[in-house]
Amino acid sequence: MAGRIDPELPFHPLGIAVLTVSDTRIEENDTSGQTLVERLADSGHRLAGRAIVPDDVEAIRAQVLAWVAEPAVDLILTTGGTGFATRDVTPEAVRPLLRREMEGWAVLFHQASLTTVGVSTLQSRTFAGQIEDKFIFCLPGSTGACRDAWDLVLVHELDSRYRPCSLPSLIPRLQG
Repeated sequence: MAGRIDPELPFHPLGIAVLTVSDTRIEENDTSGQTLVERLADSGHRLAGRAIVPDDVEAIRAQVLAWVAEPAVDLILTTGGTGFATRDVTPEAVRPLLRREMEGWAVLFHQASLTTVGVSTLQSRTFAGQIEDKFIFCLPGSTGACRDAWDLVLVHELDSRYRPCSLPSLIPRLQG
């Protein structure tokens, strides 16, 4: 990877909310949500919210919009509902809320995922963008995909010390 962490720059922890979208997961078996919670904490960020909602457009939108209105939430991660099963509706729930889509996210995620799961990465409709001024990343529901997303891309992009640029520089709370 061409970028680098500049140790001379300050680290700005983000408030990150994690939403698991699933008809079958509960907190005790939500391994993908737990993977994201552990990784964001290990990286120095703060868990600003955590919830599990069913694969239901209105339930997904209600939770996402509640967090968009919450000042303590800088960024939202969702896991689940991005595949091609009949009940997978996260893109249909969230995309209409976006004011801007981050097309590069899907490109980077699929490149990273190709190194771990091969062409099976094509079964994900992962995407990211902005709702008002908050960023949202909608990740696949598998624990491995969440691990790939965090370890291979997000850990760098969400670190304010990452150069040549990082996402925290675009978060209004950190723009001073």
